[in-house]
Amino acid sequence: MDWSSLGLAAAASSTSGLSLYATMLTLGLLQRFHWLDLPAEWRLLGSTWMIGLAAALFAIEFVADKIPYIDSIWDSVHTFIRVPAGAVLMASAFAEVSPAAKLIAGLLGGSLALTTHSAKASARLAANASPEPISNTLLSLGEDFVTVFLLGMAASHPVLAMVALAIVLVICLIVLYVCVKFVRVFFGKLKTWFGGEAVESTPIP
Repeated sequence: MDWSSLGLAAAASSTSGLSLYATMLTLGLLQRFHWLDLPAEWRLLGSTWMIGLAAALFAIEFVADKIPYIDSIWDSVHTFIRVPAGAVLMASAFAEVSPAAKLIAGLLGGSLALTTHSAKASARLAANASPEPISNTLLSLGEDFVTVFLLGMAASHPVLAMVALAIVLVICLIVLYVCVKFVRVFFGKLKTWFGGEAVESTPIP
C-alpha cells in the first residue's frame, strides 16, 4: 500500500466517525466520476445502488442531525455503526497484507472513528445543554464540510490531507477535554426531567 492509499484509508476511517453516510456517498461519487481509484475492497461504494442507499441515509441523517436531542439519540445509536465501519474501512484497504497487519489496521481505523465520533457526540451534548438553537445546525454543517474536505484532499493532495487530518484529530481531543463539563450538565438535565436525584455512592470498607 502506498502513502496516498494509507492517507485515504485514515481519512475515511476518521470521517466515518463524523458522518458515515457522507463518507460513503463522497467515496462512491469520487469512484463513479473517476476522480479517485478506490481500493478494490471499496469499489462497491461506487455502484448505483450503494450510492443511492448512502444518499438516502445521508438525507435522513442530515435532518436528524440538526434537531436538538434527536441528534444525540442518533449519535448514541450510531456508536455501534460508525466505529465498526471505521475499523472495516481501514482493514479492508489493506488487501494484500498479513492477517496480523489487517488486525492492527482495523484497530487503528476503529480508534480514529471512535475519536472523531466521541468528539462529535460530546459537542452535540454540550450544544443541547446550551439555550440557543442554532449551534446544532452549525455543528452538523461543519461536520459534513470536514468530511467532504478531508476526503477530497486525500484524493488530490494526500500529504496535505494527512496534515489536515492530524489537525482535526487534535481538535477532537481538545473538544473532548472541554466538553466534559457540558456533558455532565446534559445528563443533569435528563435526571431532572425524569424526576431522578443524585444517588450517593456508599463507600466500600
